[in-house]
Amino acid sequence: MSTALHSGLDALANWRRALDRGIAQCVSLLTEHGLHDAKTQALAAALRQRLATDRLVVAFVAEFSRGKSELINALFFADTGRRVMPATPGRTTMCPVELAWDAQLPPSLTLLPIATRSSGQTVTALREQPELWHSLAFPLVDPDAMADVLQAVTRTRQVPVDEARALGFWDDEHPDDNPPRDAHDLVEVPAWRHALINYPHPMLRRGLVVIDTPGLNAIGAEPELTLGLLPSAHATVYLLAADTGVTRSDLAVWRDHLGDRACERFVVLNKIDTLCDPLLSPEQIEAQLQRQCSVVADTLGVAAERVFPLSARAALTARVQGDDAALADSRLPALEQALQAQLLPQRSAVMGRMIEDGVLSLQQTALRQLSGRQQQIAEQLFELCSLRGKSGGRLALMSQRLATEAADFERCVPRLAALRGVLAKQQQAVMDSLSGDSVRQAVQQMRQEADASLLKLGAARAFASLGVALRALISDADSRTAEIDEMVGASQRQINAEFGFSLGASPRPVLTDFCAELDRLEDGYSRYLGVTQVWRRAQPGFMDNFMRMLLSKLRLVFENAAVEVELWVRAISAQMDDQLRERRRVLAQRREAFVRIQSAESELDRSIVELEAQSQHLDQISGQLAALVDALRIQAATPPGGDAVGQWTAALPAAPAPRLQLVADSLASACRVA
Repeated sequence: MSTALHSGLDALANWRRALDRGIAQCVSLLTEHGLHDAKTQALAAALRQRLATDRLVVAFVAEFSRGKSELINALFFADTGRRVMPATPGRTTMCPVELAWDAQLPPSLTLLPIATRSSGQTVTALREQPELWHSLAFPLVDPDAMADVLQAVTRTRQVPVDEARALGFWDDEHPDDNPPRDAHDLVEVPAWRHALINYPHPMLRRGLVVIDTPGLNAIGAEPELTLGLLPSAHATVYLLAADTGVTRSDLAVWRDHLGDRACERFVVLNKIDTLCDPLLSPEQIEAQLQRQCSVVADTLGVAAERVFPLSARAALTARVQGDDAALADSRLPALEQALQAQLLPQRSAVMGRMIEDGVLSLQQTALRQLSGRQQQIAEQLFELCSLRGKSGGRLALMSQRLATEAADFERCVPRLAALRGVLAKQQQAVMDSLSGDSVRQAVQQMRQEADASLLKLGAARAFASLGVALRALISDADSRTAEIDEMVGASQRQINAEFGFSLGASPRPVLTDFCAELDRLEDGYSRYLGVTQVWRRAQPGFMDNFMRMLLSKLRLVFENAAVEVELWVRAISAQMDDQLRERRRVLAQRREAFVRIQSAESELDRSIVELEAQSQHLDQISGQLAALVDALRIQAATPPGGDAVGQWTAALPAAPAPRLQLVADSLASACRVA
């Protein structure tokens, strides 16, 4: 079964694989010629790891009974010939469900018991404790058995009110929202807190991750769903019922959780087959549907082209029966086409820019080393050519110059060592500003200020103060890195001028860019600290969960900033070490050449020929690297599925290549199917 989204993910996966092969060829070329130092090794490994682990996360969000599970069946499980995910009237999915594929694990359904909510640990932390999860094998060859296994996500438990309160399913301050008690004074709660489905669907194999949420307004919705999973999604598909449009409950979900998300949002008006009316013509039915779509777009504040009327049930039936005409009438392909056309290019553009920057850095590092080698060869050629037909006085001058350069080398070693020492001390000062302890202290201060206020009404003000404090930490670290950059640049220029080194400035990480990530987190989390959310903050354990999730997200931002600084400093030190090592090697080589010249003048011509061959070989390496990097940059800038330039399996060019130039009837048919 091939769809537009399927084809788009296929193209994206092939595009990533092509980039990975290109980076591998660059690494192979650099390694073959001794140009693959610690810096380039770490950068290339990071680029390939990012390509291998890149995921596209799409969340299906709605109140219950809007057809999320049926839509997922139509998109992913129709090839089994039946309905696999539970999709019956009423509330079916009782916990958040993630669909993905990990080749290291067997096909399975893994479930986290609801009792783990009382431990206070997040689902993210509990992923590292597999002994707490229940795993059920997936019989892929038997769709009926597989559907029986997936019925587990609908299971519930009957618990006393005290236990329901401890688990967050009972709120004494909002009795109207509490679930009903049965004849034994028990309350029904979900049996599971979270579910992971490891399923080898072709789209999941290619890096797609699907999140199926329970009704977000249902009592006891998992806090981490709104605080963790939804903010990490690259796109959300929000489902409404075509016959009801935007209900009050639907609007509350949209405003509380999706209305101002930065991710791509798609609105699905499901169950259009319910609008079928034998007393109306197809044109009248179509007009009703278009009015409903327009009202939905205006109510939610989205563009009309982001509202997709369809029938998930009709689409699933059409795909199971292999009826292409009925599938088109269901209007599902329009949604798939929009996801493919609007979401995938955005992901590839972000990844492409990262790859372009990375391979350019690889090339610049290698070219510095090649330039140093060429300079040394040119000096040796000049000296050797000047000896042709000259007297022994030339040898004496050469010996004197060699001794002078050896003395200069001995003087530059302690200078570089001192520079590394100062660099290490200043790096530690930056790391102190970006440490996890600094972040934890700032978050603790925010919690204390929020708890000290009446009814926690000062939480928003404390949260704003936290943002100011965190930005101050990043600003301080950025100022220190600027000072380091200025100090290192001055020292490098002095060393270059005095000792003939070719030390170059590595691009300084702009840490203030991480403030944008803080802005995104502040925008995503501040909604839970307003005056209208006092009831939510008063729920047992909510602030603890909020603080844990907030701290984990903030620590990740600061850890990423610290990694940027560490890689930058490591690159500066590696460059000094590489050139010092290269200078030592060349000096030893020149001493050997001088000894050979002294012992036999007949070796002079052969030495000159060897050096000229080495110079030509270095030019060839530079050309091969330029051609590979240009092809990689074109590949990275070409959208997946486009005409990519460069064949990674082709032989490398022997000479430099040119450089890159930045460059209504359908609804009636759906009714008949339904």
